[in-house]
Amino acid sequence: MTAYLVGVALFLLALTLSVALHEAGHMLTARAFGMKVRRFFVGRGPTVFSFRRGEIEYGVKALPIGGFCDIAGLTALDELTPEERPRAMWRFPTWKRTVVMVSGSAVHLLIALAVLYGMAISTGLPNLHPSDDPIVASTTCVTATCSPASTACAAATSACPAAEAGLRPGDRIVSVAGTPTPQWADVLTAVRAAAGPTPLTVRRGADTLTLTVDVARVTTPSGEVGMMGATPQPPPAHLHYGPLAATGATLAFTADMASNTAAQLAAFPQRLPSVIDAITGGERHPDTPISMVGASRLGGEAVERGLWEVFVLLLASLNLFMAVFNLLPLLPLDGGHIAVVWYERLRDTIRRLRGRGPAGPVDYTRLFPITMAALLVGGAVMLLTVTADLVNPIHLS
Repeated sequence: MTAYLVGVALFLLALTLSVALHEAGHMLTARAFGMKVRRFFVGRGPTVFSFRRGEIEYGVKALPIGGFCDIAGLTALDELTPEERPRAMWRFPTWKRTVVMVSGSAVHLLIALAVLYGMAISTGLPNLHPSDDPIVASTTCVTATCSPASTACAAATSACPAAEAGLRPGDRIVSVAGTPTPQWADVLTAVRAAAGPTPLTVRRGADTLTLTVDVARVTTPSGEVGMMGATPQPPPAHLHYGPLAATGATLAFTADMASNTAAQLAAFPQRLPSVIDAITGGERHPDTPISMVGASRLGGEAVERGLWEVFVLLLASLNLFMAVFNLLPLLPLDGGHIAVVWYERLRDTIRRLRGRGPAGPVDYTRLFPITMAALLVGGAVMLLTVTADLVNPIHLS
C-alpha cells in the first residue's frame, strides 16, 4: 500500500512539474519577445508562498493542479497600467503571439520526447508494430496420421519432422518448397499444403541451408493439413536502441502516439456514455477517458508492481495528450487564443486589400458565451471522469 501511495504522489508531482514547465514555456518566450509577464505560479487555490524577482512574482499555490503565467494584455479586456501598455501581448506581431501560445504544448512534446528517448536507450520502447518474422523458436512433435506421401509416421503416432530434418531455434525460414516465406503466416500456408519430403530453405547466421522436412499430415476439425512441428519466435515486447538509432526510433514512436492521441480525442464523444455507465455500475472499458486522478492511480499501481517503464510511459502519454489537447481551437485553451490571433490576421489582411485599416483586437466579450459553454462542458466532463476514476477505476491488466 505504501508503494502505491508513493507512486500516486510521484505521478501527481510529475504532472505538476509538467504543467509548471508548460507555463514556463509561455513565460520564457514572452519575456524573450519583450512582453510584460506579471506572475508565474505553480498550482491553484490559496497561495502557499511567493516572492518577487525583477518585475515577476513567482509562487506556489496550495492545490497541485495546473498553474498559470500572467502575461499582460493577453486579451484587449486585460486592465493595463501605463507602464504595461506598450508591452501588452495583443500589440505584438501575430507570429510572436503564436510562438508564445504554442510554446506550452511544445514543452509537453519535448518532455515526452526526452522520456521516450530515455526509454529507448534503457528499458526499450514498446513494440507497437510486432513483425511476423519466420524465425523458429523451438521444434515439437505432432500427432500424425499415416499418408501415402509421408514416410515419417505410422497411423496415429507422434512425429517430429522439423527436428529430424535438423531445423534449429533461431533459423529463419526463407522458403518452403520453393515458395518465399517473408512472414510466418506464409510458412503456415505452405506447410499445410505440403505432404512428405519438402525442401525447406533456411538462413542460419551467415549461411543459407536447404533442409528436407518430411511433412506429416494431421487430421484437424477443418480437414487434413500438413505440419512439421515448429513454433515461431514471438516478437520482442520492447525494442532497444543505441544512442544514435534511438533518435529516429523515438521520433517515429512519438508520431505513432500523437496520431493515436488525436484519434482518441476524436472518439471522445462516443466514449463518454461508457464513462457514465461505469459510474452507475457498468463495466469500465480500458479505452474510456480518464482524469488526472485515474492516471495517478495507474501510476501508483505501476510503482507498486515495480513497473517503472509503465510509469514513465504513462507520463509521456499524458504529456503528449496535453500537447495535443491544448492546441484545440477552443477558448480558454491555447489553441483558442491562437485561432483568435489568426482570425485577426486574416480579417486585417482582407481589410487592407479593401483599402481599410486594421480593426484592432477581437472583442472577447462577444466570445464570452462560447468560452463559458466550453468551460461548462469541460467542467462536466472532468467531474464525470474523476467520479468514474474514484468509484470504478481502470486498473493495470
